[in-house]
Amino acid sequence: MKIVVVDGQGGRLGQKLVETIRTEFPDVDLMAVGTNSMATERMLKAGSKTAATGENALIVACRTADVIIGPIGIAMADSLMGEISPSMAHAVSSCSAERILIPMNMCGTYVAGVSASSSAIVADAMAHLREKIGVRV
Repeated sequence: MKIVVVDGQGGRLGQKLVETIRTEFPDVDLMAVGTNSMATERMLKAGSKTAATGENALIVACRTADVIIGPIGIAMADSLMGEISPSMAHAVSSCSAERILIPMNMCGTYVAGVSASSSAIVADAMAHLREKIGVRV
C-alpha cells in the first residue's frame, strides 16, 4: 500500500502525519509531497524515506497512491494561501486513491463543526487509516 502525505506552508501537519504513520505502520510505502521545500523538509525529518516538492511531483504521486492524506485544502484550487494550483487540486480530487482529508478552518474556508482541537482530528484520521490498512487496535 502506498500512502502519500501532502502538506504545504510550514509543513507542521504533514510532519505530525508522517511521524504517526511511520510509528504505527513502519513497513508501509510512505511518500511525502510538499507544496514548498520547507514542508517537504519537515516531512523528511519526520521520517519519510521518499519525498518530492511541487505541482508535478504531486500530480505524479497521485497516479500510484492508494491513500492520500493531508489538509482539506489539497483538494481545493488556490487554497493553502495559493500553494495548491487547480492542476494539483484536480489530481488529488480525481485520482482513484482514498483521500483522508484533515478539516481545517484556514485560508478563507470555514468547515462547519471543526473545533480548534487538531490533535483529535489527526487521531480520527489515523483511526480511519488503521481501518483502511486492516490493523485492529
